Amino acid sequence: MKTSILAAAVIAGAMFGMAAGFVEPAQAARDEPEKVARDVVEFDGTFEPGTVVIKTSERRLYYVLGSGKAIRYPVAVGSPQNQWFGETHVVRKRENPSWTPTPDQRSKKPSLPAYVAPGPKNPLGVRAIYLGWSAYRIHGTNAPGSIGRAVSGGCFRMLNADVVDLFERVHVGAPVRVMR
Repeated sequence: MKTSILAAAVIAGAMFGMAAGFVEPAQAARDEPEKVARDVVEFDGTFEPGTVVIKTSERRLYYVLGSGKAIRYPVAVGSPQNQWFGETHVVRKRENPSWTPTPDQRSKKPSLPAYVAPGPKNPLGVRAIYLGWSAYRIHGTNAPGSIGRAVSGGCFRMLNADVVDLFERVHVGAPVRVMR
């Protein structure tokens, strides 16, 4: 199952890379994450259905279903110096997004291109869910080996198959809570 998810992700436009650069599709297939399965779990019933809760210490994102249940997804979170916590909401969603590195990302790594079109080298993967601040997103990845780690510039990376699943469930305006 892991191999087929990764193969489909690479073929479909493979996953979100590190803010510092790209991961070639062949490398992405070798960087298979340790834990890729999403599952339905018991979850705190105080959150409204449709809420996204990200627990950075667990490196998990929860989509609240209600009745004490949530779908749990493995994610990559911000590196320690790039983590943030609080409440925001989904402001827009994009299929096959393009990627434009921020000026800060380009100053830290000048070799980054100014723009990356949708496709297998795009570090945003096949879907992007934009949060209340334009710099932060929940998105796919072209670096599946980063899932379960604290390595991003503040965004939350998911396997492409998982971000497609979440993309279909979450709506614009949905609350997002980022916790330790």
